[in-house]
Amino acid sequence: MSRNKKEQGAAGLKTGRKGENKMRKYKSGGQLETVICNCCGKKMVVKEGVLREGAISVHHAWDFFSEKDGEVHHWDMCEECYDNLLGQFRVEPDVEEQVEFI
Repeated sequence: MSRNKKEQGAAGLKTGRKGENKMRKYKSGGQLETVICNCCGKKMVVKEGVLREGAISVHHAWDFFSEKDGEVHHWDMCEECYDNLLGQFRVEPDVEEQVEFI
């Protein structure tokens, strides 16, 4: 894949190079410090290394049949952006109640 195509990303957004504009930042001890929604750019609340609001984290390894074969995409989305995204679906996702909370 060409460098220019890689830098532009899926929707024409600049993805930067590895390590630039990270949506998750960690302190030197590995404790979570910052989480940013990739959709709206909102900085989400993190206290004592724990994300304190609803969010979805996606870590997806693209496979052989994709134009993105060999790439692994990581991104976070706040709950409001997630709800907006679901509103665009033609087929609703399966939702089930979590029986046991950890």
